[in-house]
Order: sequence, then C-alpha cells, then structure tokens
Amino acid sequence: MLRLLVVGVFLALLTYLLHRRLVRAPGLPRPAALAADLVLVVLFVLTLGASGVGTVLDPAWARPIGFLGWSWLAVVLYLMLGLLLIGVALFVARLARRGQPRPITEDGTVETPRRGLRIATAVLVVAAVAAVGYGTIEADRPQIVTVPVALQDLPAGFDGARIALVTDLHVGPSRGADFVQGVVDLVAEEQPDLIVLGGDLADGTVELVGSDLEPLRQLQAPLGVYGVSGNHEYYSDDAESWLNHWETLGVRTLRNDHVVLERDGDVVALAGVHDYTAPEPHHPDMPAALAGIADGTPVILAAHQPRHVDEARELGVDLQLSGHTHGGQMWPLRPFVSLANPTVTGLDRFGDTQIYTSQGTGAWGPPVRVGTPPEISVLELTAAN
Repeated sequence: MLRLLVVGVFLALLTYLLHRRLVRAPGLPRPAALAADLVLVVLFVLTLGASGVGTVLDPAWARPIGFLGWSWLAVVLYLMLGLLLIGVALFVARLARRGQPRPITEDGTVETPRRGLRIATAVLVVAAVAAVGYGTIEADRPQIVTVPVALQDLPAGFDGARIALVTDLHVGPSRGADFVQGVVDLVAEEQPDLIVLGGDLADGTVELVGSDLEPLRQLQAPLGVYGVSGNHEYYSDDAESWLNHWETLGVRTLRNDHVVLERDGDVVALAGVHDYTAPEPHHPDMPAALAGIADGTPVILAAHQPRHVDEARELGVDLQLSGHTHGGQMWPLRPFVSLANPTVTGLDRFGDTQIYTSQGTGAWGPPVRVGTPPEISVLELTAAN
C-alpha cells in the first residue's frame, strides 16, 4: 500500500506538471484544454494501474493496462526532454528580442510568445508519440547478433561452439507468452550448442507471471540450458521461487556453482553467480562458484550485471556473459547507464578476461526501445592464435 501511495503521489505531481506545461502554458482554448486534461487524467490512472500489473493485477486481463501505462511513461520522458529544449529556446529568443518590436504575422496580427509556444508544444507531442510508437515496434523484434569470440587455450573440441545468450526478457506487465515464444523460435533456428539465460526474465510474482515463461520449456541444446538470477527476480517475489520455477521448465540454474561441459572429448567450465545486488542468503559468491575447477580449464561465467567483471578478472575467468544494461534501452539514456557499469554493450576486455554484455532481449518498464534494438546474442567460440 505504501509503495502504491508513493507511486501515486509521484505520478500525480508529474501529471500536474504536464498540465501546466502542455495545457495552461500554451493557452489552449477551453474545449481543447478540457479534452487534454481528460486524456492526462486517464493516462495517470492507466500508469498507476500499470505499476501493479504482475504483482497485484493479473496480466491475463490487465496486460493492456500495463502496456499503455508503461508506454505513456516513455512518452513522458520525451515530453520532458522536449519541454526542456523549448524552455531554453524561449529563453534565448527572449534575450535576442529584448528591446525589439514583436514580428507581425501574415494576417496582420502581432505574433505572441504564446502562439509560438502552442505550435512548439503541438510539434513536441506529435514527435514524442511518434518516437515511442517507433520504439514499441522496435522492441517487439529481437535481432540475432552473432559475435565471434577468440579465447586463449580453448580446447579443440569447443572450437566453433555456439552459445545463445538470452537475457532481460522482463515479461509480465507489458508482454507475455507470445513474446517468449517468438524468442524461443528464433533461438531454435540458430541451433546453438549451449543456451544461457542471463536473468531478469520476468517482472511480477510466480503465481501471476510464471505461465508467461512456459515456452522456455521448448529450449534445447546439446550442452544444456542454464540460467542465473538477475536483480528483478528479487523485486516482486522470492527469488528462490523464481529459480525453482525455471527448473520446472528444464532450465538448470547456477546458484554460485558451476558445471563441467564436455564436447568432443574436451571440457570447459560454465559457472554462474547470483545477481550483484542479491541479498543474503543469495549474495553472489564467485570463489564458491569457481571452486573445484581444474587448473587450465577455460571458464565461462554467467553473471547478470557487468559489475562482476573486476572480480572475474582477478579470479581468472576467461569469458563473462552479462546483460542488465539494455544498452540504455531508450535514447539518450545510455550515458547515464555507463556511469553505473564498467561496460554497457558488446564485447569488451578487462585484462585477460573478456566480457560480452547483451543489450537484452526484452524491455523493462516501457515496452519501448529507441536506438538500442533488442537482441539474442549468439557467441561463436574460436581458439585465439
């Protein structure tokens, strides 16, 4: 209840600010102003409802509320950025026109700042909605991204092995089993040797959202299907319940431990740790995950957040597979994401440890991606010269 109250107050203040800047400041005529305010109130209610889809409201009937409410927040992001630019432009124009007569329009009337503001506001609203509309379509079309990765001392048996990395599905509030089925079908077409699920698969409780992951049961790979927890597994439900649910779908979860994989007579170790911010008793323990791995065995580490990479480098991990960042998800957020992560997307190197950070397959919150398309990463291992 407290969470809902805090969210409600925040959204109410945001709605009031938008009323002031989009309705009152441009001086919309009364009928248009009433219509705009009605739309803002409806969107406020939808967004408040969206915050409870998957935890309080059953996505089976409430997912449209989640989709629309979260999408509106994406529109709000671009509206706020645009309003900031308009404010700066008006301030500069005011300084430039100080002491000068106001220009005359084509109909012979004096051009007022409010008239210009009304035009700019209309353009902004259309642009924000168009950007989010584009981003919604882009977020619904994950791409296969093939990445060659050369590893030192990779045994001959694993030369050419292909790992499919699927992370950050975030199903529940805005997207459900149909989206997961599409991802599963794309993975199957690639016929990977190993499948790794990198966490943040769902937002909500197992009771309400667990069925949305049912298509994962179809995933198959010669070396197996493995998964590690992300931070969102700890937000809406007991993470242990989520990991146990994955196990019923045929996903072997790595909980600060490892498995030894064999291919053509050679072996590599696949280790996995709990999320970087996971609370006790699930705090990540990389030494425990790597304990018992024979010297000289290449180690691949599944770790949801890239922030694990410094410890992975110290402990001699060869390749870390991560997600979490979404590549920023919506332009222009990527620079802010980079402030909290050592790497944001793609293949990177820290000492002798390489890390691949996926942009994620789904989208958190708004089902929108602008400039950072969702991906299913397929890493092709080769032996470095």
